[in-house]
Amino acid sequence: MLAISNSWMTAKRIRAHGTVLALCLWSVYLWNMSTPGLRDQAGNLKGTDFLHFYTLGSLALEHRGSDLYNMEAQSVLAAQRVPAADGIQYLPLYPPQVSVFFAPMAKLSYGWALACWLCVNAILYGLCCYTIWRACPNLRDYGMTVLILALAFPAFWHSIAWGQTAVLGLVCFTLLFFALRSGHEFLGGLVLGCLVFKPQLALAAGIIFLARFRWKILAGALLSAIAELMVGVVYYGLDPLREWLRVLFNSPHLLPLLEPRVYQTYSLRTFWGMLVPWTWLSLALYIISAVSVCMFTVKCWRNDVALALRYSALLLATVLISPHLTVYDLVILAPVFLLLSDWIIGHLELSSSSPLKLLLYFSFALPLIGPLSRWTHVQLFVPVAAGLLFEVWRMSKNESPSARRLIPT
Repeated sequence: MLAISNSWMTAKRIRAHGTVLALCLWSVYLWNMSTPGLRDQAGNLKGTDFLHFYTLGSLALEHRGSDLYNMEAQSVLAAQRVPAADGIQYLPLYPPQVSVFFAPMAKLSYGWALACWLCVNAILYGLCCYTIWRACPNLRDYGMTVLILALAFPAFWHSIAWGQTAVLGLVCFTLLFFALRSGHEFLGGLVLGCLVFKPQLALAAGIIFLARFRWKILAGALLSAIAELMVGVVYYGLDPLREWLRVLFNSPHLLPLLEPRVYQTYSLRTFWGMLVPWTWLSLALYIISAVSVCMFTVKCWRNDVALALRYSALLLATVLISPHLTVYDLVILAPVFLLLSDWIIGHLELSSSSPLKLLLYFSFALPLIGPLSRWTHVQLFVPVAAGLLFEVWRMSKNESPSARRLIPT
């Protein structure tokens, strides 16, 4: 989350920028949530997307597996449980076991359940950032800067504001990093498979590990994904799982409902879709660019390349090639800012002439102006993230064995 250099991008300036940003973001959030009742200053339901998870948990409490993919039934139940949510509908795309996960929270009133969920998210996010920071020896002296930037990270702010599950994805990727770092590939695969609740986040990893013949990781991922799905099967039976697979198969046709605010989405698919008016051409450009991203990432994923570079490339590719990725899902990039900053400090001779630091800086900040793409039709974060991936690949090519010995991998 920081990059140190001898230029204008000093630790002091970055810390100042982060402080201002954190104060602005969280002041706006607190002001927006300061209204009495469950509607915020803008008239939206507090927690927004958390209502969907609360409703799914309520269905689980009543064992109503047949309604897990029934929008109308869920809207009625949501209005019964939360009168302020009358008329709100969500497209149900989560697998059945997600409802079981949220069942305990559905025993509480909506307000208390939301407060608990936001606290869990904040704690998990803090633990992920802390453990990654502890694994970065060159950042040990910048603890306060890291803390400030962690609070200022726009993706985390969005995750809290929307009441979303994106931090659970970050937890999975953090655990995967430490499993790979310790050489436990099968264990890493078990963690990766837990992403079946958001399968688009596992797409890049699956392609890269398959291309690199990392069979232990793939076997572990398949095993844990099946085990997680079986939770829903044991609880409801097979019918909801079949219905989820049907909905998942038809999801390309449901994208207009899934992405009502396309300017808040961040991937190559939506980048080309906003920029090019012809669907067939935007799809072709998405496929071509996604294949290119995968190729660069596979080339990065060599055992003689520092894990900080390899893993950063993996997370960037996860965002870029995802068929659907909203602004709050960018929270999975938190390790990228920490790992690359640590690598930059330990490899100044390689990074001094690279735009890596500048790309990191703008990758952190650009999601703030994503809504401008409603008028410009250019989601600036996406090409910057692609440029960052390219620089990571270039650094992985230029990194010498002697340079790699300067910093643990």
